[in-house]
Amino acid sequence: MISHLRPAATIFATLTLLCGIVYPAVVTGIGKLAWPGQAAGSVVVRDGQAVGSRLIGQAFTSPRYFWGRPSATSPAPNHGAASAGSNLGPTNPALHDAVKGRIAALRAADPGNTAPVPVDLVTASASGLDPDISLAAARYQAGRVARTRGIAPASVATLIEEHAERPRFGFLGEPRVNVLALNMALDRLAPAAP
Repeated sequence: MISHLRPAATIFATLTLLCGIVYPAVVTGIGKLAWPGQAAGSVVVRDGQAVGSRLIGQAFTSPRYFWGRPSATSPAPNHGAASAGSNLGPTNPALHDAVKGRIAALRAADPGNTAPVPVDLVTASASGLDPDISLAAARYQAGRVARTRGIAPASVATLIEEHAERPRFGFLGEPRVNVLALNMALDRLAPAAP
């Protein structure tokens, strides 16, 4: 019996060391050397303070800011611990009620806006952590943001276009804008009230 346990224990210890310590350390080291920003979580720093990550959506609620895609975990804030999908199918009445409620909230925040509401502003993502919104979603909110900040709508439209990210390689994904980066640029253009 001992003759069978010794090789098994040796293999277990060796694989634990290789796969659990050596491999992760090597991959992490390569990542930090080759892509230091991404390996550190793509943290965005302003005035020496970490204000978020380019990879994790945040819940902006002030009408002075662009709002991101809703989270299925709402009203909890968007953060990694609350990441989850709703698992509601397209024919589920609860999903229809949630979408209607989100449309009503958008209309109430900007009653003069009669444009069609972009789908990514009323449907939650699978993770609830999407950092980006479509250009249509950003343009839909531009009037409200410009009005509440007292700046020209053309300035906000220009800001959206400057921060637009095109599909990778010209065909992978959709045009989008990072909400945190857009809101930070907005604060530089017209600081938000405290």
